[in-house]
Amino acid sequence: MRPNPAAPRGARHEVRRLRERAAYDRASVHAVLDAGFLAHVAFAVDGQPFVIPMLYAREGDAVLLHGSIASRLMRTLADGVPAALSVAHVDGLVLARSHFHHSVNYRSAVCFGTARAVDDADAKSAALARFVDAIVPGRAAESRSGDRNELAATALMRFEIDDASAKARSGGPKDDPADRDLPVWAGVVPTHVAYGIPEPDENGAAFAPPESVRRLIQGAAQP
Repeated sequence: MRPNPAAPRGARHEVRRLRERAAYDRASVHAVLDAGFLAHVAFAVDGQPFVIPMLYAREGDAVLLHGSIASRLMRTLADGVPAALSVAHVDGLVLARSHFHHSVNYRSAVCFGTARAVDDADAKSAALARFVDAIVPGRAAESRSGDRNELAATALMRFEIDDASAKARSGGPKDDPADRDLPVWAGVVPTHVAYGIPEPDENGAAFAPPESVRRLIQGAAQP
């Protein structure tokens, strides 16, 4: 990822709408990526664009992606085609006094780059553990690692981030001055991820939820 404090005019990762909400530094982009585990990956085949939702895990200035060796996405990315990846989080519903100024508070990142296949079995195994821990921190140590057949059936890509931008909105509604005295409630309804009560499968009913699950639920319960 290029250490650009700002995007050059006309660059593919330049934020052109509401530029004041943009950030181009590593820390801002990494913070958005680290807060989630679901990305939308875009690429084109013979002029036809595709967007695929995928689980991911960040590793340095790269994003790890994995899927079946039969996946068209994975085969296409392995060819080194240009690709883009986006992640977004909604932090609140912004309710204004007019329809026009309703909005959301959010954090987002858009990354551009190319991917390369990771074929080493040890690297694949470590990456799969990283995936598990990216979704449920601490879970990898509580469960079995991938065996030889599972690793052979898995395609792992390291998406190197060449250019990226982050964008965020926070705060209340931006009502027009003429609307501020209208008898209409306005403000922000915060949103956050919530997890329900763990539901064990028939063979797991005899076990209490592990520490990783308990931490996950307790952390998500904090607004």
